[in-house]
Amino acid sequence: MKPDLSLYLVTDPALCGKRGILATVEAAVKGGITAVQLRDKDAPACEISELALALMEILKVHGIPLLINDRLDVALAVGADGVHLGQSDLQVEAARKIAGPKFIIGLSVSQNEEITKAHSLPPDTVDYLGIGPIFNTSTKKDARVPLGLDATAKLRSSTQLPCIGIGGINIENAGSAWSTGLDGIAVVSAICASDDPKSAAEALLSSRS
Repeated sequence: MKPDLSLYLVTDPALCGKRGILATVEAAVKGGITAVQLRDKDAPACEISELALALMEILKVHGIPLLINDRLDVALAVGADGVHLGQSDLQVEAARKIAGPKFIIGLSVSQNEEITKAHSLPPDTVDYLGIGPIFNTSTKKDARVPLGLDATAKLRSSTQLPCIGIGGINIENAGSAWSTGLDGIAVVSAICASDDPKSAAEALLSSRS
C-alpha cells in the first residue's frame, strides 16, 4: 500500500522552538498531516533515535509514516517506515538492497537528469520524488536555486512516480504549488513556526482544489 504523502511535515527543531517537535507534530496530526520526516542535520544519532521512537508512538496510532532524513542507519535501527535521501547521500539502490522492499525511500530531485537516473534504476527502488525547492527557502542551508512553478510542473509531468513539492511552501502559495500536479506538498516553517500547527495543517490541506 502506497503511503499518503498529501501533507508531508518536515521537522525543524529551531522553528518548533520551546514547544518542541513532539508537541508540534501532535498538533499537526490533529490538523491532518499524512507523513512526517524527522530532519536534524546537527543532532547525533542517539538523539535522533530517541526522538524518532517518541514520534513513532504518536504517529503509529494514526497510521502516519515516519521517515528519517539522510540517516538510513537510524531509520532501520528504530524501525521507522522509511528514509528520505538527497543527491549527495547514500545511493538509493544501495539503500533499497539494505532496507528491503517494504521500506519507503524518497529521493530529492531538481533536474531532468536526476529524474532520468531514477527511472533507470530497478523498478520500485524509489517510492517517491521530492521536487524542489519550488520557492525561496531559508530552512535548508544548501538549497538550490528555486525552480518556480513552470519548471516544477514540467518535472512533475516527466515521471509517473509520486511527487511531492518542497521549498518555501506556505499557506499563501500552497494552492499554486498544488496546481503543478503534485501528489503532495512538504512543509517546514508553515507548520513548525506556526502558533497553531493544527490550524496551519488544516489550511494547507484546504488549499488543494
